[in-house]
Amino acid sequence: MAKGITRERIVAAALDLLDDKGMDALTVRALASRLGVGAPALYWHVRNKQELLDEMSTFVMRRVTDALSEIAPGAGWRDDVAAYGRVLRSEYLRHRDGARIFSGTRFSDPDVVKAKERWLERLTSAGFSLAEADDTLDLVTAFVVGFVIEEQERGQPGGDPDRYSLAGRDAWLGEGAELVKAAGHLRDDGDRRFDRQLGVVLDGLAARLR
Repeated sequence: MAKGITRERIVAAALDLLDDKGMDALTVRALASRLGVGAPALYWHVRNKQELLDEMSTFVMRRVTDALSEIAPGAGWRDDVAAYGRVLRSEYLRHRDGARIFSGTRFSDPDVVKAKERWLERLTSAGFSLAEADDTLDLVTAFVVGFVIEEQERGQPGGDPDRYSLAGRDAWLGEGAELVKAAGHLRDDGDRRFDRQLGVVLDGLAARLR
């Protein structure tokens, strides 16, 4: 085992590499080079890239749990779930491709998984069945992951500045798509769009509860 190499140090270096190069460049070999060790030294701690992503997503989710513990409970379940969604998005946005590292991962720390218990208790106390409570957390998480993946993809550093040009899109569409063009010009990326669409998800969940 390489001296001084710990899982914590590996995750920190992996997040730095992610910020610098993005998800596609995040490999065990590239990470070993950044840490100044041979790739075999890392296999004492993470067996493959998937296990590395598990550790990274666990680290990010610990931050989510810590941030939520500092927020006072809202007026009801809707306020609390909205706060969860906003904190989750905020933590993903701290890192380039932050939402992509979360997809398909498995948490490596049981305490991170156990933190879900109080959310299930809160939602079932508000009238959700256990299945509905679990679905609520899954749906909001999936919405946030998808929203941030799109958000970060559109804002990738070094990307083509004309790729998402509305004028170019309008010209490409040509005639006969006036509503599609108008809808494109209504798009308001960022916090306002996120809160509005999160509200739609929560409206649907509230309707199911009623």
